[in-house]
Amino acid sequence: MAHIHELIDFTVAVFIVHDSKVLLVMHKKQQKWLPIGGHIELNEDPDQALVHEIAEECGLEVEMLITKPEIPGEHRKSLFTPSYMDVHEINNLDYEHKHVGLIYFAKAKSDEAKLAPQEHDDIRWFSAEDLDNPEFQVQADIKFYSKEALKAANL
Repeated sequence: MAHIHELIDFTVAVFIVHDSKVLLVMHKKQQKWLPIGGHIELNEDPDQALVHEIAEECGLEVEMLITKPEIPGEHRKSLFTPSYMDVHEINNLDYEHKHVGLIYFAKAKSDEAKLAPQEHDDIRWFSAEDLDNPEFQVQADIKFYSKEALKAANL
């Protein structure tokens, strides 16, 4: 989806783990390894964005590595709490733009991820060693969150 707001958009990112590996995609426009994720659309809450991004970008069935409390009361929905949040600049645009990132961790029920060719050039499961391999040029923040997801999945 295109950017909704002029200066800041809210996004979700989910680091999905299976068999001590984390799933990353080669983003078509940015040409770097990133987690599954995208913009929270105007008609979505963060949980709905997670569901649609996971289905659209890899097709995996996942279990979130966080719990949601059951909060009593009408007209209230509990949401998954992000494991981390950050704000980052998007540098490939002609104007200054930032994303507030809600970062989640999940476990996949299988390793049969499907490439979304309209959005990604590649999809790959990375071990901790792969993340550090200079061949893949995984940026520092993605390595950090990936390794945190691997730790969370092994608890």
